[in-house]
Amino acid sequence: MRTESEIGYNSKIEGDVVVTTVDAALNWFRKNSVWPMPMGLACCAIELMAVGASRFDISRFGSEVMRFSPRQADCMIVAGTVTYKMALAVKRIWDQMPEPKWCIAMGACASTGGMYRSYAVLQGVDHVVPVDIYVSGCPPRPESVLDALMKLQSKISREPVLERLTITNLNKEVA
Repeated sequence: MRTESEIGYNSKIEGDVVVTTVDAALNWFRKNSVWPMPMGLACCAIELMAVGASRFDISRFGSEVMRFSPRQADCMIVAGTVTYKMALAVKRIWDQMPEPKWCIAMGACASTGGMYRSYAVLQGVDHVVPVDIYVSGCPPRPESVLDALMKLQSKISREPVLERLTITNLNKEVA
């Protein structure tokens, strides 16, 4: 007697099933829907506007929803020179953003103070908020900002979601 064996995909066994982890699924949602809040402080903001325009089209990466309210954003893009007077406002806006949140320092001025070595200019926004990605240039090209967004998406996809939620809940119970 001759028996036939099925080679390849068997829909009776594997039909419509996706095997993944909760961390991977949640991170996939997060990385493909990053809502940036543009913190345009100087000339880099013009290049940030170009990133949102049709030629470079940041919407290809799920970030077309530019939010100007910190409570609706999860990624702050600091573009330009941060003065000491503006640093408190940047910190206040950062604190108003919900968790999880990320920050991109766009340009030489936001990263290191740029060419402004004076008493009025903060020498890097990382003195007031934690920065995840630094973009070099004066001003950086829109392609560099898109590259930074892709690096941020890669970072988001590797973050442990459930572990952080468990630690947060434990800390709230202890306090």
